[in-house]
Amino acid sequence: MILRHASLFSQLLALIPRDKFDRLVVQHKAEARSKGFSSWDQFVAMLFCQVAQAHSLREIVMGLSSTLGKLVHLGVKEAPKRSTLSYANEHRPWELYQDLFAVVLQRAQAEGPKGHTLRFKNPLYSLDATVIDLCLEVFDWAHFRRTKGAVKLHLVLDHEGYLPTFALVTEGKRHEVKVARELAFPEGAVVVMDKGYNDYALFSNWCEQGINFVTRMKDNAVYDVLESKPASGKVLKDELILLTGARAQERCPHILRRVVVWDDEHEREIVLLTNAHQFAASTIGKIYKERWQIELFFKALKQNLRVKTFVGTSANALKIQIWTALIAMLLLKIMRFRSTFKWSLSNLVAVLRLNLFTYRDLWTWLNDPFETPATGPEPQQLELNFG
Repeated sequence: MILRHASLFSQLLALIPRDKFDRLVVQHKAEARSKGFSSWDQFVAMLFCQVAQAHSLREIVMGLSSTLGKLVHLGVKEAPKRSTLSYANEHRPWELYQDLFAVVLQRAQAEGPKGHTLRFKNPLYSLDATVIDLCLEVFDWAHFRRTKGAVKLHLVLDHEGYLPTFALVTEGKRHEVKVARELAFPEGAVVVMDKGYNDYALFSNWCEQGINFVTRMKDNAVYDVLESKPASGKVLKDELILLTGARAQERCPHILRRVVVWDDEHEREIVLLTNAHQFAASTIGKIYKERWQIELFFKALKQNLRVKTFVGTSANALKIQIWTALIAMLLLKIMRFRSTFKWSLSNLVAVLRLNLFTYRDLWTWLNDPFETPATGPEPQQLELNFG
């Protein structure tokens, strides 16, 4: 469908391949009991929740209702009713949004930079999880502690473009290691994580699969030093070790590497454990420092998108909202990849929120957001694919 003009929000939605979206709807039977409110209508409303930073169903509905006829450019006939959107979030499969995330991820990977910032070519991933606190009285299914509710978002961050390539929402009690055991990484990959993932059986499996890991070493680890290598600069020690603690050697009989580096910022020693023998000790330290990027990702997700306050209380509605936030993050990444303007994520979200229904070319606006748009009798024609 050719539109003579379109809002920034409609152009953002055009990044979603509608044909693939429709196939996912059929695959998941998402509209088996639909009565006029389509899955696309629901997705548009939930994406609006994220980029407009709406706090409730009322704000979503009122925000879309106030667009004065501009919804047709979004592929939506009318704003939903609160009860309709609430019912859809509670009953339509959240797996549709999980699969849509994979579709948008492919596009983001194609448009993102190739390679990461370190000097080796091995793929580099960060592995971590963050707890999302919930009120147990409202989310009575999300038991975490005696008086506290929570879910946990497990994430793998690819340092090529800093894109989330895997996500899983579980109950708050689910241990990170149990999720890590189910993950598959390509041979030669480097996985960096904090010491909450210390599991010697997991490390042994990765050694046998040709997967490199870098993590913090347990303070109570027992080991024998087989060889000490020269150390200099911020590298205080570089040792080849064999674990000798109770059951540790049985679980991980491989020769590992213990690297001690100095952290100038916090004025402390950091003791790292790795099976990556091919890298310089200083590179091991830089790999662990890169782990901070996944912390920044979680911080950006929680500060700029809606993953701390929820518009539905069921597990299904919560998962839909979290997966929509991750999709929104990918769309924002694509916008930054295409832009020559040096956007911070927080500034991009803030300015986009104020201009969602402004009629300008999205990509021209991204490169020069403060330029006064040219006026003329005919707005620029934009072609959008709404199927």
